[in-house]
Amino acid sequence: MKKIIFTVAMFFAAIFAGNAQKYAYVDTQYILDNMQEYKDAQAEIDQLSIDWQKELEKKFGEIDKMYKQFQVDAVLLPEDTKKKREDEIVKAEKEAKDLQKKRFGKDGDLFKKRQELIKPIQDKVFNAISEYAREKNYSFVFDKAGALTIVYADSKLDLSEEVLQKMGITPQQNNASDSKDNKTTTPKAGKK
Repeated sequence: MKKIIFTVAMFFAAIFAGNAQKYAYVDTQYILDNMQEYKDAQAEIDQLSIDWQKELEKKFGEIDKMYKQFQVDAVLLPEDTKKKREDEIVKAEKEAKDLQKKRFGKDGDLFKKRQELIKPIQDKVFNAISEYAREKNYSFVFDKAGALTIVYADSKLDLSEEVLQKMGITPQQNNASDSKDNKTTTPKAGKK
């Protein structure tokens, strides 16, 4: 743990030591939230998820009915018929669980659809950030929305608005107050 903290401290020390280096940050979630194509893709993914969940609930409901009917009928059934019905229930459960894994598993249909719809949009944002950073000679651009924890960030260094402008997108005011941490001025890129 100390080694990680030391490494991060040294990294930031190196950044701050270079007087000519420019740095800034963006909030990619804010940028994505202002993109209609991202909202549309997310809505499509959400609808698919709802539809597939309903499909699974229906299958598990049918299995539950089969099991309850089996419990009612079991005392009157001959052993071979009992075994056959038990096997049918087990088979139906396995099929439903396989479908659940196929739809929502690690590399399931939902994951693939998210990759298909969201990844190109994320790449578009990344390319716009990279292009803007090269044009303005930034050495580092951090993502506030990512795993990097920023304890303090001066809003002057936030490039999110500039990236949106570069992409030809006008930010929506209702998202701005939610995602931009009470930002009151138009951000300008900062220099160390």
